[in-house]
Amino acid sequence: MRMLRHTSGLFNYTGGLGSDGTWVPGIPATGEDRLDNRFRSYRPEELVRAALSKPARFTPGTDQRYANTNYTLALLLTEKVTGRSYAKELRRRILRPLELKGTSVPGDRTRLPGPHAHGYYRHEDAAVRQRVVDISRQNLSLLAGAGDLISTTQDLHTFIAALNGGRLLPAPLLAEMRAPHPKTGYGLGVFVQDLGPGCGTVYQHKGSPPHGYGALMYSSPDGRTTVTGSVTWVDEATRGPAKDFQKLVDTLVEEVFCGGRAGVADEAEPTR
Repeated sequence: MRMLRHTSGLFNYTGGLGSDGTWVPGIPATGEDRLDNRFRSYRPEELVRAALSKPARFTPGTDQRYANTNYTLALLLTEKVTGRSYAKELRRRILRPLELKGTSVPGDRTRLPGPHAHGYYRHEDAAVRQRVVDISRQNLSLLAGAGDLISTTQDLHTFIAALNGGRLLPAPLLAEMRAPHPKTGYGLGVFVQDLGPGCGTVYQHKGSPPHGYGALMYSSPDGRTTVTGSVTWVDEATRGPAKDFQKLVDTLVEEVFCGGRAGVADEAEPTR
């Protein structure tokens, strides 16, 4: 459970803050280095070894900090226990039962299937020039178990609604997953967010590969009201399509969950 709650203390293999607050680099995940290596393949074991080559950030259980390493270890543990690949277990337990036909684990494949939204990334290159790169093609094995999925906003809606509606986990496990850590409000894979009086609690998560795409999903506790969305422009400086992106998202979430509207699921073409 320390892995899923990010209390393991393991170093984040894509880099993170050290105990003194300074940045400790890991496998390049942003900027020019990532762009130049975005087609490189990584094995999950390679990612974990990179993390273990760095000192632990804290004694397990004494703090909480996000690390992709935790999810990659969960992938390896799943494969060890079941004897099947992570992709097969995902299809068997989630994708097929929920008929998530737009969701897949790409592995080393770098192309999006069928019609899809293109992702773009803006950054400054070595010559301090602004560059905009179409990054629709990239190898997501860098985020094994931590973000290596292709999906649609409709599938995100179906998933988060089913999860909170009790269709994927028995009630005791669902309650444990949604128990927030006191420091960040992070449960076992979801954030628990109190929207205040008259609005109640939502369970949400956002995420993105290193460049080009972003996704978000919010759900009421019963799964009947949801907001899902995707963005296809990520700026190096803001990590979003605009500096006030989070404010826009907050406004939308408040409108849906505090305004009494029915559930929302934005349909879109496949996105990473």
